[in-house]
Amino acid sequence: MWFDAFSDVMRVVAAGAAAYVALVLVLRLSGKRTLAKLNAFDLVITVALGSTLATILLNADVSIAEGVAALALLTALQFVAAIVSSRIKAGRALLTSRPTALVTNGRVDEHALRAQRVSPDEVRQAIRSSGHGDVRTIAAVVLESDGSLSVIAREQIGDGSALAGVDRVETPR
Repeated sequence: MWFDAFSDVMRVVAAGAAAYVALVLVLRLSGKRTLAKLNAFDLVITVALGSTLATILLNADVSIAEGVAALALLTALQFVAAIVSSRIKAGRALLTSRPTALVTNGRVDEHALRAQRVSPDEVRQAIRSSGHGDVRTIAAVVLESDGSLSVIAREQIGDGSALAGVDRVETPR
């Protein structure tokens, strides 16, 4: 239970070192997008990469070559998904959620908060974090595809073109 054989421990050390180096190389080759803030598909790939790495480390039935192939496959799938979502509108709609306005023109959209499962406290925290103290001075608070909250003050809204593609947004005034 505590110790079976020295060879088993050495296999974990060797496989772990090789898998770690392979994972770092695969992630570096796949580009910055793989390590960006996570949307739902990115999260799935991240969890799958971690599970695959753990399997390589702890399952003697999985060869290092098989494990590296699995890591490369998962990263390649993420790369393809990133290309599809950045170049094909239907692909983006399938793989990522659209950003949603939670506050527009200083008014909190209670329906949007409920639909997105965001509390008013979270919205107020984002507004405070942006250096503002009054919701009425905010042009928009947007729940982004990666789950972060973006705050745009009225004096920063300009023509509002940054809000293109945001659900439930009103034209800025």
